[in-house]
Amino acid sequence: MHARDAVYGSEAKMFVTLNDRRYNFLHMTDFEGKYTINSQQVRIMGKVGFGNKAAGGSGVWSGTAHFNQSIFRKVADHYQKTGEMPYFEIQTTNNDRTARVGSQTIVYHDCLITGDLILSKIVAGDQMLHEDISGTFESWDMPQEFSDLEGL
Repeated sequence: MHARDAVYGSEAKMFVTLNDRRYNFLHMTDFEGKYTINSQQVRIMGKVGFGNKAAGGSGVWSGTAHFNQSIFRKVADHYQKTGEMPYFEIQTTNNDRTARVGSQTIVYHDCLITGDLILSKIVAGDQMLHEDISGTFESWDMPQEFSDLEGL
């Protein structure tokens, strides 16, 4: 691998689709989606040890955003007033034009916000306002994947 093939994160894009409206979520300064594969131990006759078998999975996402949008606060407001928590979709694309691996796009389906959601924030001084946002997703797709590097 050459150094130029490391993917530079600032070239990424993120979109949130909520109630048929697609938002360019350029507010995010970092984002991470994780899928955990759960497993169960399997007893096998004639073996001292246990085997393992995949048994479901779960997805979580988290990130930090500039405190300059109200999209998720509107979701929380809708929930507190109606008891209905809207699901949404997140799409991320890593695309560093200088890396020979190309682009990768992941689409997270049936996302929910979880945990604490900052409603208002004030900080005296010269600091920019940020907020941590997290949630879950039920499934994901990868419509575009990185190309294999030569020699892989």
